[in-house]
Amino acid sequence: MSDYQNDVEELEATSATAARLFDIRRIIGGLFVLYGIIVTIAGITASDADLKKAQDININLWTGLGMLALGLFLLVWLKLRPTAPPTSPAASASASAQDHPAE
Repeated sequence: MSDYQNDVEELEATSATAARLFDIRRIIGGLFVLYGIIVTIAGITASDADLKKAQDININLWTGLGMLALGLFLLVWLKLRPTAPPTSPAASASASAQDHPAE
């Protein structure tokens, strides 16, 4: 193989890694889990005066649990269906040529 082809393969591998690393589900899911933990702790430690202001509904607790559930859903979704690495135009053209050989 030539050096040019090796460089192209390295860049494709780097691109696939970057696509998986910066998947929006990972970023949003992680933030929702982080903020969900913080808000849930605030709900658990709420005083009676705080609950009285909210008509005896512990809104921080319920909101924090909802945020945790959404964040965990996004992270589990990411784990079960990871991002497919992008394919290069040359690789997809050669794959379709192999699937449909000229007669």
